[in-house]
Amino acid sequence: MKKTIHYTTKGVCSVFIDITVEDEIVQEVYFEGGCNGNLQGISSLVKGMKVEDVIARLEGIRCGSKGTSCPDQFAQALKQLKSND
Repeated sequence: MKKTIHYTTKGVCSVFIDITVEDEIVQEVYFEGGCNGNLQGISSLVKGMKVEDVIARLEGIRCGSKGTSCPDQFAQALKQLKSND
């Protein structure tokens, strides 16, 4: 089953994340704003990964003194997508 989310980030430089997941596998990721090269890299690396694996790897990563980061916000978005089932 194909699922999508438009997630508004909190406490980071990126503004939102668009994610498409199919059969619990990340298919597409787009970050608006933030550190373009790093976020393109993250997006490319997670394509084809299981949602649970992405959450396990990225959740809790912090950016400097912030309590979160763009990777952590991505994990939060995936958790929200899963909870919408």
